[in-house]
Amino acid sequence: FVALITRNRPRRSMGLSRDKRHKRRATGGRRAIHIKKRKYEMARPPSMTKIGAKRVKVVRVRGGNYKYRAMRLEFGNFSWGSEAIAKKTKILDVSYNASNNELVRTKTLVKNTIVQVDAVPFREWYKQHYGVVLGKKKNEAEAKDEKSVSEATKKKQAARRKFMGVVESQIEDQFRQGRLYACISSRPGQSGRADGYILEGEELQFYIKKMSAKKKK
Repeated sequence: FVALITRNRPRRSMGLSRDKRHKRRATGGRRAIHIKKRKYEMARPPSMTKIGAKRVKVVRVRGGNYKYRAMRLEFGNFSWGSEAIAKKTKILDVSYNASNNELVRTKTLVKNTIVQVDAVPFREWYKQHYGVVLGKKKNEAEAKDEKSVSEATKKKQAARRKFMGVVESQIEDQFRQGRLYACISSRPGQSGRADGYILEGEELQFYIKKMSAKKKK
């Protein structure tokens, strides 16, 4: 009879809480807990978004609002700041995370993660816009099956090339490899998306230095 009661008893889970009452004071003294946990202090486990076929869970939250918990993501919108364009591209790999190396090993997507994305959509846009192939090897011959471009389009491309910015040598090397370094600026566990921007300039130099230092260890 006792066993039957314990079996039917509802399970009580501790849950995650964001309160500070259980923490000690700055002086090291313990706080007296005078109230119970509150619903508004409730926390949820992290989504730990991985690279894979898209899988997003909808979570109903406080106020009847919804959060979109991404469990797996494969594509994202990444902007190229110097060219003022954004393209949907595939996320290939996780390269660096300032907060935790474990997130790199497990290929977890969180905000500010440095990832490698497919360079093809950006290369195709650059070729169409300026008529220049990025990351092309010096002795590489032109492809024979390329579409013919009209004279009017060639004039437009030539006019654009006059005001074309210089692409950094490191970015051009990345185009040659077919992978660009990018930073995720969205929150995959909250918005269900992994959007970001291509790394350029001093920020790119900073992260390349960090990644090379990590490899040497």
